[in-house]
Amino acid sequence: MDSALQIIEEYSRTGSSLREEFFRLNGEKIRKAAFNTAISLARGGKLLLCGNGGSAADAQHVAGEFVNRFLLDRPALPAIALTTDTSVLSAIANDSAYEDVFSRQVEALGAPGDVLLGISTSGKSPNVIRAFACASEKGLYTIGLCGNNSSLMHCDIIIDVSSDRTPLIQEMHLAAEHMFCYLCDYYLFENVGEIRPFLANPERQVNNADI
Repeated sequence: MDSALQIIEEYSRTGSSLREEFFRLNGEKIRKAAFNTAISLARGGKLLLCGNGGSAADAQHVAGEFVNRFLLDRPALPAIALTTDTSVLSAIANDSAYEDVFSRQVEALGAPGDVLLGISTSGKSPNVIRAFACASEKGLYTIGLCGNNSSLMHCDIIIDVSSDRTPLIQEMHLAAEHMFCYLCDYYLFENVGEIRPFLANPERQVNNADI
């Protein structure tokens, strides 16, 4: 067999095995993250997203799925990628530090009951870590995507890919993000009965949802 085809076969086999393991280990976390995000959105909250490099592209991708649509034709949902405003990003990086480019935006835009989804392949990105710290202080529900059991992010939910191969971690992140979008729509528009008891009590904090 041609060596390039062997590389493809090995990569496909490794990726398929990792995907099955990933959803087996993290399925409940993804479900809970989507459930609590659906509650936040139904209560009038919004989703903030951040990440660097390829993870920045993921943040924008997910925001687009919420604001426009994923699979269902449904009302637009409020989601903001904190990676897109070059004037804000460059001003913060220039006047303060690159580590603050997301936390300053969380400080400005986040409100109690909102959700922050932060994506870091290494789990060690200082600007994502600071964004989570700010989000926690402000009462946002926090969801982290990372890899290789290396997260330094303190979140309500950490969804970790058990791999040290960056491309595979990123592929699993995208799969998790798509499932997250799918389930948020499911709870908001197909099975709203599951979140209705939480909506009936507006004082109940989303991060304390006993699901």
